[in-house]
Amino acid sequence: MNTSVPIASVTTAKDFQSESIRHLPETARAAFVRFQADRDPAALDIVLLAILEDFIPKTPAQPLAELPGNTKLIEGMGFDSLAITEVVFFAEDLFGISISNEEIVQVGTLDDLRGFIRTKVSGILVR
Repeated sequence: MNTSVPIASVTTAKDFQSESIRHLPETARAAFVRFQADRDPAALDIVLLAILEDFIPKTPAQPLAELPGNTKLIEGMGFDSLAITEVVFFAEDLFGISISNEEIVQVGTLDDLRGFIRTKVSGILVR
């Protein structure tokens, strides 16, 4: 799925964010607004799961929200390096963060990803 937004149609970062998440479910869009307003980690989780569902290569047998936190992104969910790269690029653009290859290779499970993104958006450097 191509989620790129023409630069000419975007005037602010908020416009870009609104445009880039318009294809996500309403619950995820509402959670993103809630996260921006009060930095609620539960709202961030909803957005993150919607992003994963958008980029997951195969339709999962059960909703991602029902998977245990120790579910592996590659072995358990079927993500490949291309899909993970797409998730990383989307998250970087949406949340205004930077994720290095060295950082993302340390992320193996859903809980790893949740913690990593929470840390990144809070402005704390991940080591």
